[in-house]
Amino acid sequence: MTPPLRIGFIPLVDAAALIVAVDKGFAAAEGLEVELVREVSWSNVRDKLNIGLFDAAHLLAPVAIASSLGLGHVKVPIAAPFNLGINGNAITVSPALHAALMEEIDGDRFDPLATAKALAKVVAKRRKVGADPLTFGMTFPFSTHNYQLRFWMAAAGVDPDEDVRLVVLPPPYMVDSLANGHVDAFCVGAPWNSVAVDLGIGHILHFVSDILERAAEKVLAVRQVWADKHPDVVASLVRAAVKAAEFIEQPENLAEAAQLLARPERIGVDAEVIQRTLTGRLKISPDGTFRESGRYLLVGREGAGRPDPVQAAWLYAQMVRWGQTALSGEALKTAMAVFQPDLYDAALGRAGDGHASPPFGAFAGPTFDPRDVAGYLASFAVGRRVP
Repeated sequence: MTPPLRIGFIPLVDAAALIVAVDKGFAAAEGLEVELVREVSWSNVRDKLNIGLFDAAHLLAPVAIASSLGLGHVKVPIAAPFNLGINGNAITVSPALHAALMEEIDGDRFDPLATAKALAKVVAKRRKVGADPLTFGMTFPFSTHNYQLRFWMAAAGVDPDEDVRLVVLPPPYMVDSLANGHVDAFCVGAPWNSVAVDLGIGHILHFVSDILERAAEKVLAVRQVWADKHPDVVASLVRAAVKAAEFIEQPENLAEAAQLLARPERIGVDAEVIQRTLTGRLKISPDGTFRESGRYLLVGREGAGRPDPVQAAWLYAQMVRWGQTALSGEALKTAMAVFQPDLYDAALGRAGDGHASPPFGAFAGPTFDPRDVAGYLASFAVGRRVP
């Protein structure tokens, strides 16, 4: 056994591969002794990873990039050798906002451009009568949730910095904030969207896969200096996570996986809610309407675990678009280097050649090309780029 590892996580279903790797024994089979530490906020996870209180962490993909660039906090280079989840977020709105959007919608209610245009009409009406701006909760400034909300709104001309309010809330606090009227909507990972629907206080408006076909969400993150010092441990962690992801994706294992995740010290919600997430069949309305998507959350399928530097480049482009940093070729290179498919391939004994980037599409805007980030950003009318 290696010395015990402390790994931080947030109670979300996209921590599944990490939790199952430990609780089902895949980590132990790789010679690893792991203590999983449940945290409430992403800032706690980031800070404890950065200063070495955690050896590894379940981390927002953009936070790994921001830490490596020194954005929003101290500069600590991060390596991400495994994707813990592709997609998995959803946008949930209050019953009042849902009714207002459905009153204004012209087209398919599952079309994000149609709902964004409806949002623009709702925003304009509220402004006309002097109502307060709508408030949307997201989990962190450097988060996919923030960028996904902004991407969706801005497609219809809604300026997320002028026309609405975006506030940061830890994932477990989203539901109470919606129930108390502190927010009108939120974007968060599972299971908190489903919890809001089950309580009758929310409607799931969109799966994030409606907005982005394939969005890197969470990564297994380690400090680069730690990865360089402990390559064998990193490889063992990756193999354990891969085996856990493969276990989770087998239909006959879903019930057991959901039970493991449901325990109070892990996610702490009903196993049935978690199993809905893992199958991609979610109740989206308090009236019992269900919607199904095979792409709601990818844990082990479609090469989801292998990090893709193009995904890192897109996330960096969002940081530039929304004024969190200036565009720099060197920074882009640093951002892409955070996602390390070479470590993933080496851990599994696979050659690194022949792995083309999977399709990366969005419901609006041009096709993203990491070789022309400036041209990509210039195509958008709404943004906050640093001069």
